[in-house]
Amino acid sequence: MSRVVLLDSGPLGLLANPRGSSETQECTLWLEELVRQGILVKIPEIADYEVRRELLRIDKFKSIKRLDYFKMRLGYIPLTTQTMLKAAEFWAQLRKQGRPTADNKALDGDVILAAQAAVLETQGYKVVIATGNVNHLSRLANAREWRHIP
Repeated sequence: MSRVVLLDSGPLGLLANPRGSSETQECTLWLEELVRQGILVKIPEIADYEVRRELLRIDKFKSIKRLDYFKMRLGYIPLTTQTMLKAAEFWAQLRKQGRPTADNKALDGDVILAAQAAVLETQGYKVVIATGNVNHLSRLANAREWRHIP
């Protein structure tokens, strides 16, 4: 069973930052180590969307180029009908439990990301989501703080 790490918008946003802050450098080194170990690291379409829309809004074109580079280098998990159907199930499930991850009118990227992970798991992958938002995502998927994923 292949192991896949899906990048949430938090670590993906760090990787897209060309400035090289200490946290950006830490995240880049972390990613390089995963790749060196042969772990598949992928960019989910919903995370790309969340990062890209903000970079476009603030005209960060160097960051967009870095985002495109990582998308090409690591690979991309597109949204599918199966993913969106699963996301709708997750969205309804959380609201029935009284534990939503976003406002009822929000798109709710967390349930979409969790659904992307769930679909990959049905294909035989062992998936972990690398995030800074473990609280919301861990209700639906295997999610860990990116720094704590070996």
